[in-house]
Amino acid sequence: MIPPPPPPPTPVPDSHAAHRVATPLSAFARLRDGLLGGSVGAADAAAAADAEPFFSLRPPAAAASAGPLAQLIAAAQSRAGAGAHAHAHPLAAHRVRVSNPFTFAAASPTDWNAFSDRRVGYDDFTTIDWLHDEAKDRVRAQDLKRWKGWRGQLVRAFDGIQAWIVVLLIGVSMGLCAGVIDIASIWLNDVKEGYCEAGFYLSKKFCCWHRPETDYTCVEWIPWTKSSFLQCIIYTFYCVLFSVLAAILVKFYAPYAAGEGIPEIKTILGGFVIKKFLGVWTLLVKIIGITLTVGAGLSLGKEGPLVHIACCFGNIIPRIFPKYRDNEAKKRHLLSASSAAGISVAFGAPVGGVLFALEEVSYYFPYKTMWRSFFCAMVGAIVLRVMNPFRTGKLVWFEVKLSRRWHLFELPAFILLGCMGGLFGAFFIRMNTIVTLYRKKYWNDKPILEVAIVALVTGLVGFAHVYLRVSTVDLVANLFRECADIDGDFHGMCTNAGSQVIFLLLFAAWIKFMLTVFTFGTKIPAGIFTPSIAIGALIGRALGILVSTIQKAYPQDPYFTACTIKPITNPCITPATYSILGAAAFLAGTTRITMSLTVIMFELTGALSYVLPVMVTVLTAKWVADYTGGDGGAGLYGELIRQGGYPFIDLGDEYIGTGSVSDIMTPVSELKVVPGCGWRVGDLEAVLKGTRYKGFPVVVGNGDFNVVGFAGREELRYAVATAKARENGAGEEAVLNFVTAGVAEGVDIVDMRQWINPTPMTFAVDYPISLCVEFFKKMGVRYVLVTEKESGVLAGIVTKKDLLRHGKQCWGFFCVIV
Repeated sequence: MIPPPPPPPTPVPDSHAAHRVATPLSAFARLRDGLLGGSVGAADAAAAADAEPFFSLRPPAAAASAGPLAQLIAAAQSRAGAGAHAHAHPLAAHRVRVSNPFTFAAASPTDWNAFSDRRVGYDDFTTIDWLHDEAKDRVRAQDLKRWKGWRGQLVRAFDGIQAWIVVLLIGVSMGLCAGVIDIASIWLNDVKEGYCEAGFYLSKKFCCWHRPETDYTCVEWIPWTKSSFLQCIIYTFYCVLFSVLAAILVKFYAPYAAGEGIPEIKTILGGFVIKKFLGVWTLLVKIIGITLTVGAGLSLGKEGPLVHIACCFGNIIPRIFPKYRDNEAKKRHLLSASSAAGISVAFGAPVGGVLFALEEVSYYFPYKTMWRSFFCAMVGAIVLRVMNPFRTGKLVWFEVKLSRRWHLFELPAFILLGCMGGLFGAFFIRMNTIVTLYRKKYWNDKPILEVAIVALVTGLVGFAHVYLRVSTVDLVANLFRECADIDGDFHGMCTNAGSQVIFLLLFAAWIKFMLTVFTFGTKIPAGIFTPSIAIGALIGRALGILVSTIQKAYPQDPYFTACTIKPITNPCITPATYSILGAAAFLAGTTRITMSLTVIMFELTGALSYVLPVMVTVLTAKWVADYTGGDGGAGLYGELIRQGGYPFIDLGDEYIGTGSVSDIMTPVSELKVVPGCGWRVGDLEAVLKGTRYKGFPVVVGNGDFNVVGFAGREELRYAVATAKARENGAGEEAVLNFVTAGVAEGVDIVDMRQWINPTPMTFAVDYPISLCVEFFKKMGVRYVLVTEKESGVLAGIVTKKDLLRHGKQCWGFFCVIV
């Protein structure tokens, strides 16, 4: 154990928790505390008084013999008496809860001024303060510089590798988790049809390993019954059973495990706090639930939920290190790396996962985060490859290797696929939105019954259609394969490729589309990637068969001249490539991802020559979807964020309207302000109980409100509880003072200056909205106070929700209407 350095003479309170230096020997204990919920919020200081020690801070008179930081604070307090209260950081007037007396160190005046206001843990459904958390980390870095000699070098080195340890553990966890989900979901899907004679625990592929995949006469696999009618009943029963079990787990144990999770993750990475969304119970139910729903054969996928699972690991594992557990801003950098690992194990595409984290989910993506994301995605892919869940060496079941080249005359068909993918994406989003509104109105209180009905219809329809009877992953794998590279045939798709097969493919695509519209959004874990890929692959295969049929009917037509140039490839047109391009187009039309999707498809196929067709198809799909969807490129995830009412401003949104912040602010007449002095503890407690505001401007003056700071709701709640718990205090009759540290004989005055931000960011009333939007996007602020231009008197406040609530004003190509 590395001995700590001597403590400074005067402990100084931290923001969320004390600055600790992590050591390897304490990592296991912190991991245990993190998994068991060891981090406790500071909602009730009175109850915490008996559990944790308190340390009274020295008064200003004792600062002469104290350390440099105490002297700095004492000097600042003396300046406050001369009227410099706006920049002072006072000593505490009451006891402050800390967990270790050997945890604080001196900081430079510059860093301490930026870190002047105290904070407690963020409340649920609030926005983090990026600037405060970054300043907090700078103070922690200053603390590490106090360590001298070889011990200091060792401690700083360990501090530097903590992020790499965390992303390593996240990658390993995701690789193991993805492998278990693959193995379990395949077995659940096969058990609907029968069991293996050699072992009940074996799936059909492992039971019939010695036979070709297209050989449906495996004698080792025993069906439940030879009657088609009874087989349909058993098939549907298991589909309903697995789906209902998943719905029950979600409803009673982890409601946040429902859905895909990516819209909420984007909002969280943007700075929003949704407690328990990335917790232990959500993680467990998400893993079990997605295994059950994929095994049930519902029209959904596991790729999006894997991103949610990865971010759950990214939230739980870093709790072993205080610098991530106590800093929400730094934790979000690790969540970005975690999302890359989720896509990496979902598609076997590490590079695509990093680009997905950059393009789709991350709000801030520093240079160091990119390398950590790459490492995390690589580790996840390696662990999944070592597990080898399919025993084929593939990371994904529908991974293929394209060996045939494409021809220039096929480019119009590829563009047509892109157009159809864009139209599909826009239409799907609108249909799903209509169904979601209907669900909230009529089915919101019956989630399990709704899931059971959807599963019943899916089981009956899926069993009736020959292409939909297999799992969605098996269907995509058969659609992606070239006929010349496999033995056998998938229900006539290669040997009898004609009008009948085209009709079956298109009909299956339509059924899959309708099932996905009603399935996506139910209260079970569900992703949109695999259904979009399956629908696109079905339509792409049908188009490929049609083009191939035309070419075979008119082989000498000048349009197909490329097929006669030596070396002649046979067949000239490969329908499997159209399946892959169709899958990319339909997924791009739904989610509007482009660069990462192109790289993912390249890693799936291993064909560098098909990068250009994929790029053309994906961009066409995005352009068509943006134009016809009217959402400015937000896609499905943007629509889900809008439906959830989350305060999220996408970095790609551009405000093209006019006006000033006075047009969108919440005016001071509608605000609840806190006077700088004169209020009692009971008055503030009544305001906190009677309102739901997340913060309050602190003002002075009679009539005109001059701003002296801004106080958060949680900080005030903690301060009130602490003031009421003081010994020999006046309780609710104690007077609150946010301005100076004055004392009055016979009056119990509580110094509240440490609980406010004395320098809140402000705009003048005529500040343009367009610049305000850029300020919120790039600075990550939670709020901005609006003041009169000349006098500086408080006029109102602007938050993210005020910006989003500014309806009928155009952002980019569309109007936000909340």
